[in-house]
Amino acid sequence: MQHAVGSPLPPPHQPGRGPHAGWAPAAHHPGPPPGASQGPAPVPPQGFPAPPGPSPQAPAGPGPVPPAPPRHAPPQPVPGPPPVPDTTGHVPLPPGGPVGVPPAPPATAPAADPASTTLAVLLIGPAGAGKTSVARYWAEHRRVPTAHISLDDVREWVRSGFADPQSGWNDNSEAQYRLARRTCGFAARNFLANGISCVLDDAVFPDRPVVGLGGWKRHVGPGLLPVVLLPGLDIVLERNAERSGNRRLTDEEVARIHGRMAGWYGSGLPIIDNSQLDVAATARVLDEVLTRAMASPPSW
Repeated sequence: MQHAVGSPLPPPHQPGRGPHAGWAPAAHHPGPPPGASQGPAPVPPQGFPAPPGPSPQAPAGPGPVPPAPPRHAPPQPVPGPPPVPDTTGHVPLPPGGPVGVPPAPPATAPAADPASTTLAVLLIGPAGAGKTSVARYWAEHRRVPTAHISLDDVREWVRSGFADPQSGWNDNSEAQYRLARRTCGFAARNFLANGISCVLDDAVFPDRPVVGLGGWKRHVGPGLLPVVLLPGLDIVLERNAERSGNRRLTDEEVARIHGRMAGWYGSGLPIIDNSQLDVAATARVLDEVLTRAMASPPSW
């Protein structure tokens, strides 16, 4: 039996409220009056069928009424589309996993080729040393994917409230330099985790190891290979004069920075004097220096 949608469900089955409500159970099974003794059931003569009637084991009364089905079946979840595989080749950056020191190759193994190896390089030098030009050229002419990350470019992402050190070195300019270095370090680790080499450039001073070279080691890792570009002062002054905007410094500032950079001599870091080298020749020398640095990483 079906019920109209929205009509109340029938009440649950109760004793005496079945389909024969009002009928006495005795009407189905007449028997001796109350108090009469009940002896064994009579046995029919052999050859005659048993008299009609219910079996002694048959339960009296109507059977149980099955529960009524629910009016509305619960909605079944619809399976969604299968996940789309990632075809971009992106590898998630592991947290806190800076690039490590490359293992030293066996003595009999050929020297590693920096042009086809994934690595991280930091070019150090004063303003006008050619760091940005050499880093860009070196990254563009490698046989493996390589990114160039310029600290000055990242520092100048701040468009409003930019703290220009030329206006005076203060806490704001120091904080923005620190923020730019952390940003560059994270970008370098992200590129390296996805199989892309990177070259960074920064004017790191040897007399400030904690915020300079030590900061780069914390941000990128001990596997970073630092190389110093240090041409002569006259070359640096000449190249600085060709600059424009806030990247052009006074001659006095250039001379002061160049004098502080001379402290890298005797530090153990490889130094390239590119006074008489153009950008392409400096990049070739950089490959030679990196080949030696990969075989025997410098202590810094």
